[in-house]
Amino acid sequence: MGLALCALALAACGRGQDAPAPAGQGPMDPMGMEDRTPVVSVAAATRQKVARDAVYSATVQANVVNHIAPQTGGRIVKLNVEVGDFVSAGQVLAEMDRLQMEQAELRLRNDKTELDRVKQLLDQGGVAQSDYEALELAYNVAKSTYDNLVENTVLRAPVGGVVSARNYDRGDLFTMGQPIYTVQQITPVKLLVPISETEYTRVKRGDKVSLTADALPGKTYTGTVVRLYPTMDAASHTFSAEVRVPNSNRELRPGMYARVTVDFGASESIVVPDAAVLKQQGSGQRTVFVLGPDDTVSIRMVEVGRHFGTNYEILSGLEEGEQVLTGGHANLRSGDKVEVRR
Repeated sequence: MGLALCALALAACGRGQDAPAPAGQGPMDPMGMEDRTPVVSVAAATRQKVARDAVYSATVQANVVNHIAPQTGGRIVKLNVEVGDFVSAGQVLAEMDRLQMEQAELRLRNDKTELDRVKQLLDQGGVAQSDYEALELAYNVAKSTYDNLVENTVLRAPVGGVVSARNYDRGDLFTMGQPIYTVQQITPVKLLVPISETEYTRVKRGDKVSLTADALPGKTYTGTVVRLYPTMDAASHTFSAEVRVPNSNRELRPGMYARVTVDFGASESIVVPDAAVLKQQGSGQRTVFVLGPDDTVSIRMVEVGRHFGTNYEILSGLEEGEQVLTGGHANLRSGDKVEVRR
């Protein structure tokens, strides 16, 4: 019995050197580790239309800013509005001391009476034409003076807007230092958007843009490019595009920080899943693993463009139809053979 067990043990040892590996395992390397072929997933580089839009930062500005003040100093008699009030064009905002205006009005009435009297004499041949013309000139000068005093005594809003500043109180003496009021027109508002000079030929008057404001989350507004500034900023290499936004609900206010999205159209480019693009540590270079016809991989340096959704635009380094690895990159080197997950 003992001899039989010994024979069986020797036979088993002999088979251990040549026996095949158990099912599901690959060949063993000299160190005793299983040598597996990496399993990877791939995707084809495709040509797609890529939107050419860009987001720029800008500050909301009033479309018009008016500083309300008389031409000369004087006592402020009335202040009719306060900061934050909305005013309409032509509305009386403040009134100055009326003494000079009333004196000019009396002189104007007197000159008008004298002019009418001389006109009657002229019609009867009682005075010379030159005398009448001299009085007519004096009357016109008096009327111009009176009209100017009215404009600078009863101060009206030149545009509709919101009162953003009041620098005096009733009874103060206006001293020409600061305006009495500042009125800003906010329907519409405007933004000066600094656009990269490389896009200068892509922007034109009438283009539509969209914008959001940090102070108004969840809301998007539409504006129109109304003016392109003709010069570039030498430091930032940008030019200004003036965008006008109707702002009919008055939500956008001057000083708000906004992000403006400008649509430059679309162009066709090579596109790959973003999982295929690898960033080399310590540099800004991007690479992809490209699958060869013999199921070996090679590392390819690429230049990336826009990242949108789950894709990257590839500007150079890949051709349409090439297969790139989207999974299983770990520990791969150029020239390694792989198995593609189907």
